[in-house]
Amino acid sequence: MASVGQVYRAAGVRAVYLVHGTFAGNDPVGLLRVVQRVAPGAGRRLQQLNKQLFDKLAGDHGNYPAGYTDEFQRSTGVCVKRVIWSGENHHVARAHAAVCLIGDLADAGYAPEDRVLVWGHSHAGNVLALMTNLLAADSAQRASFFAAGRCYYRKSWFGGIGEPVWDRVRELLERPPTARRLPQLDLVTFGTPIRYGWDTDGYARLLHVIYHRPRTGLPQYRTALPRSVGDLLRAVDGDYIHQFGIAGTNLMPLGIGLPTWLADLRLGRLLQAGIGPSGLIRHLRVGQRVPAEGETLLVAYPDISAARQLAGHAIYTRQSWLPFHAAEVARRFYGWSEASLACTRS
Repeated sequence: MASVGQVYRAAGVRAVYLVHGTFAGNDPVGLLRVVQRVAPGAGRRLQQLNKQLFDKLAGDHGNYPAGYTDEFQRSTGVCVKRVIWSGENHHVARAHAAVCLIGDLADAGYAPEDRVLVWGHSHAGNVLALMTNLLAADSAQRASFFAAGRCYYRKSWFGGIGEPVWDRVRELLERPPTARRLPQLDLVTFGTPIRYGWDTDGYARLLHVIYHRPRTGLPQYRTALPRSVGDLLRAVDGDYIHQFGIAGTNLMPLGIGLPTWLADLRLGRLLQAGIGPSGLIRHLRVGQRVPAEGETLLVAYPDISAARQLAGHAIYTRQSWLPFHAAEVARRFYGWSEASLACTRS
């Protein structure tokens, strides 16, 4: 890991951001969002407590806890930050997380030549996909996105701004790319279900890591539905959540906020036009493992107990696999080789 850190720093990586996936956030069902709109201080505190409780219960099973972040930073000497979002399973939550991440990157004061490495587990990868869409969008596309989300981030009944980061990021993205003061983005997804498209002009490098075991009779990059509950629990074919979480599997926003529901509907029409739950079974049977853009690394992780599998989706964030993932990123993004490792050790 010390050698990995040297490679990252030599490549210009200023920081690593770790973004958790669905249901691992501070408000996975959206109820605290309603509290925060009415009482912002109380809502934020409840979200902090909710995330602390989840981290304590889940640890590094499908989650990036503080200990994982600390070990990553300590062992590499590179600044590592956790990005915490609600973790809700719908368009509005992912769109809001993408907007907030752009805002955080802009506020950090990076230079355009700096690199930031972002790891996204599960649907955090789709947060990153939306981020690339926004960074590369033209004025008409940006206008459509912010118009679709307007009733979510505006408090129309008071005339104020409910989520001011949206307006701030919208104004930032209206500037030419050279005037935005954003770093180069190297993106890695882990078990991200195929849902949104990626925009090449919105990132520097892109890698997808997917737990996969080929099934006899299928191409090596395809999978199939589990044949039994036992197969599902043991992740016989790899990450089933990667297969199940594709477009058409959203949950509706909960709570009493009609504006949030309406914004989710409008964003859905914009982001995945023509894709709904009606053809979900047909799409699941396709078993597509490899996204259309970026490099994909299919990994047959060793068998572990069924209780720790989460249908194959929890293994990516286990701290024991951190050295492997960090080294693969160094090799595939920054030209690290076994020969350079040997020289470093000698």
